[in-house]
Amino acid sequence: MVIGGADDPMEPLLQLDVAPPSPLHAVQGWLVRQAVKGWLPLRGFWPAAALEATPRAGRLSIELVSHCWGYSHLLECQLGSLVAAPPASVDVTMTVYHSAEDRRTVDLLALTAEQRVPGVRWNWRNVPPEQLFRRSIGRNHAALATEADWIWFTDCDVLFTRGCLDGLGDALQGRTDPLVYPSSELLTALLPEEAVRGGEAPSLRDVADELDFVEVPVTRAKGPLQITHGDVARTNGYCREIAAFQRPEESFAKCHEDTAFRWLLGTPGTPIEVPGLARIRHLAKGRYGDAGALRRAVRRLQERLRHPA
Repeated sequence: MVIGGADDPMEPLLQLDVAPPSPLHAVQGWLVRQAVKGWLPLRGFWPAAALEATPRAGRLSIELVSHCWGYSHLLECQLGSLVAAPPASVDVTMTVYHSAEDRRTVDLLALTAEQRVPGVRWNWRNVPPEQLFRRSIGRNHAALATEADWIWFTDCDVLFTRGCLDGLGDALQGRTDPLVYPSSELLTALLPEEAVRGGEAPSLRDVADELDFVEVPVTRAKGPLQITHGDVARTNGYCREIAAFQRPEESFAKCHEDTAFRWLLGTPGTPIEVPGLARIRHLAKGRYGDAGALRRAVRRLQERLRHPA
């Protein structure tokens, strides 16, 4: 059994592999987005993904990968869910990519590192902000470096409530699918910032019993619900061959790489049953800074259109 522990959150700064600057990145990114939508036949410009995987059974190892910039109030709920409901039949590595400039997140990780949780190992990755701002850079680094049987690319607003990760381990026994995803998730309503923000100082919060959730079906391996076989991850990385998705950014970039990842693997993923998976839907997008006001207005409008009542 892996026992909880971590390096100092202020570990030496990692410099991840990134694409050299090019004015063609914007064009490539646009072309990939059109190809993913099926409007341009460009798949042949990238090598076919290697999907060979060895089935694994028994006590599985699972790596969870989150990025955090301005979302420490959500990350403390995610980490709190692991502390409150540690897995019993799988070994978990919780990897968080962050930057030293986000002081509240650093303080939260320092607090979490003090927690010894059976079956959980903390793994903090301190990277420059401009590399954190393109999420696929960190995901690619994690994919290539993982030693786990399966790697789950997720977000800070996902909660692993009691039985979730053990149920995932049961569902993954002997599977060789390159990409799987939970067939359903428990969602909150679209919550304002004050409903999910904790105190001024970070803390580990278990909010699973404090919030109201509704179960909804999931139809594809979307951004925070992409669970990849470790062999496939180590071989292919995460959008490694698309330079536009491996370049540093000046601010947090919209995550178009999520759909490109599925496109490169040639599958929307295979649904599996993962009990107790919950996600906090939040109005405020802290990672976008001042630009978040417009995004919040758009999200309010989208919510009213989807749920007029």
